[in-house]
Order: sequence, then C-alpha cells, then structure tokens
Amino acid sequence: MPDRSIELHAPATEFLRMLRSDGLIRDPAATITPLSGGVSSAIYLVRADHRQFVVKRALPKLKVKQEWLADTSRSGNEAAYISYVARFLPHDVPRLEYVSGDHGYFCMEYLGESWQNWKEMMLGGRCDPGIASEAAKLLGKIHARSAQDPEARERFQTLANFEQLRIEPYLLATARRHPRLRDILEAEASRLRSERAVLTHGDFSPKNILVSPERLMVVDCECAWYGDAAFDVAFLLSHLLLKSVARPAIGTWQKMVEVAWSSYLASRFADEKQRDDGRNVLDVQVSWLLLMLLLARVDGKSPVEYLQENQQEQVRALAITGLLRGPASLSTVIAEWFT
Repeated sequence: MPDRSIELHAPATEFLRMLRSDGLIRDPAATITPLSGGVSSAIYLVRADHRQFVVKRALPKLKVKQEWLADTSRSGNEAAYISYVARFLPHDVPRLEYVSGDHGYFCMEYLGESWQNWKEMMLGGRCDPGIASEAAKLLGKIHARSAQDPEARERFQTLANFEQLRIEPYLLATARRHPRLRDILEAEASRLRSERAVLTHGDFSPKNILVSPERLMVVDCECAWYGDAAFDVAFLLSHLLLKSVARPAIGTWQKMVEVAWSSYLASRFADEKQRDDGRNVLDVQVSWLLLMLLLARVDGKSPVEYLQENQQEQVRALAITGLLRGPASLSTVIAEWFT
C-alpha cells in the first residue's frame, strides 16, 4: 500500500515525464506515489486517466548498509519472468501492461487493498500451513514447466545478474565474514554457477508472495536466472525457519516447513518414481544451501530486519554447527532446528 511518509522527489517526477513521453498517460492531473517495500527498486503507484497501475525500475545501488551495486538491466529480466510464467499460470503473476527497453522500467497491474503480504501475515502471528503448501506448489509448477526448456534456458542466461544479487552478497560476503567456512561457501558458489536446470526466481520468499482469499501471486522476479532448483526451495524454507526464531510461540512452523517441501516435490514431479528420484537429488542440496542462506541472513549483505541480537546469534550458531558437521538430509536439519 502507498507509503505516505515518503515525499515525492526527482525520480518520481522523472517517471511522470517518461510515462508521458512514452504515451502511457495524458492526464495533466496524474499523480505518482512511492510504494514501500524492497531495497532494490523504485516502485510507484500511478493514478491517471481514470486508471491506476504500478511502475517499477531497478536501482543501480541497493538500499542496504553495505555497498551493493547491481546492473539495472534486471528490470528486463523481471518483466521477462512475469511474461514467461503468465503463459501457463496467468493468475499467479501480475499482469504486465508495458515494458520500456529504452528507459529500463515496466508497468504492471495494481492489485489493490484486498491482497496481503505473506511475510507480514506470518510476523503478525497468522501462520497457515495451507499457504506454505500453495506457495511451494506454485514454485514446483514453474520449475517443472521450465525444466530443460530451451527457450527459457536461452532467455535467462543471467548468471552475471544472479552473481551480483545472490552469490556475491549472500555466499561470498558471508565467506569473508567467516574465514573457516570460506571453502564451503565458495564451493557452493561454484556449484551454483555451473547449474542449468530450471528457471529460478531467486527471491522466492514470503515478502514476495501476495495472498488473496482466492489465490496467491508471486512478484519481485528481478533475480530470475536459468539455474538451480535447490536455491529457490532453500530460499523459501530459510525464511520459514528464520520466522520461527522471531515468533517462537507459534507452534506450526515445523509443519509449515515439512508441508512446503512435500508440496514442492508433489507439484514438481509427475509421478511417484520421479518424485523419489527428485527428492534423492535435491534433498542434501537443499539442506546444505539452507544452512548457508540462514547464516547469510544474519552475516551477509542483506540481513533480515526482524531478528533481535540474541536471535541472530541463535541462527548463527545453528547454521555454523551444521556447516562444520557436513551435508545432512533435510529432515535431519529440520529436526535439529526445532529440537
């Protein structure tokens, strides 16, 4: 929803000029309001010509404490991801209205006040395993459809973008903070660079899942890359585990994690044999990456904002212990986390 505390400034008025020059609005009384949320893009709600829509453009420098630079061409990658997924899941991504190659922004539908942010719901105490299941099923469908798809493989050759947005700020920045884990984290970075299996969202987290009474929608796809399935799954599960530390009184966290994992496998793989084979391939990859991402969310360039210092130390200790022990099954990591 609009953040009224943010005043209009030069970039906002620049957007209005660009929208007019591109012929998208003609209304002299058009308004543009900054939207809150996220650290990597400028996002505005535009009201003009008796309609409203969202305009988004990637920032060259992300809004975090440490210096974090990234190529703004990722806006085009995000629009391409939305366009690709809309072919087979049209109700699970926003409707694109315009993509500007010249100015590096795109416009999409404004969803309105009926949609809720899944992250905010959970931090507010509303934790529904059904939502975890549906989100994981959505991810499984995207991975299943894009697996070995030559078109997706060709379009999303965006490893350089993924390196800037995920590998360097999460794995390599954490490795610099923890020298005794450097070899482990750098080896995983190398593995990720070599993967070419599915269309990876790269930021499949509760903050990017919007919930309505009827359905879910995934947004913020600027990390899109044709790469590793385990990364998306581990990324989703890491956020559920982190929130279990922030809100320990809620008793459904372990069920949510287990349901998400089983729902992903059921959605991704067509039959029981494929499911068993997929589980065997992904299980340790997911659990290994999961521990690294948990550590990265307290000691990387993008720490989560909702953990207290003692909670950060709890996450740090559990993740380091698991990484020093060596790869284990996902069920082992989950059981140890909730013990």
